[in-house]
Amino acid sequence: MKRKPQSSSPLNYISLALMGGIFILGIGIGIAFSSTANLSPQNFASREFLDRSAPNPEVCAQYGASAMVVNSQVYLTLNPFNVYVAQPSMEPGCVLRTNNWNVLERQKAITSQEVRECKNRMNTFGFTGRLEEDPHVQCIYQNTAEDNGFLQPGMGDLPPETERF
Repeated sequence: MKRKPQSSSPLNYISLALMGGIFILGIGIGIAFSSTANLSPQNFASREFLDRSAPNPEVCAQYGASAMVVNSQVYLTLNPFNVYVAQPSMEPGCVLRTNNWNVLERQKAITSQEVRECKNRMNTFGFTGRLEEDPHVQCIYQNTAEDNGFLQPGMGDLPPETERF
């Protein structure tokens, strides 16, 4: 017995076209939402905004990375034991790679003694404020990616340029 070839119903083509249209519309709406980022000081929506806000953005880009510096104070009482945290303040800053500390030395922002002390602790320098004015420079400790609880296995690797300090 011979089987008759099944004919495709116009209804199947219409539903397929409708589903394809909905899919394309969804992609278009997603692109529209993601490209309307609000780049105001209240919303750090992009790395570029942070880079532009950094003190000496050209120095940060060439010799290190721009950063958000969070200053906060913690008060600890022992009897009774309590911990109080003050409202943090945020300001743009810059972290320099260890082989670029001479930028700070040329600006007389750090001394050779401070370089030796920071190098002995295997740290690096970060600063806030413009280098030409009166920057606040500190020897800072780098937390490695292995210690970062936000990076879960399987979430992908960081770009290699983020680890050159």
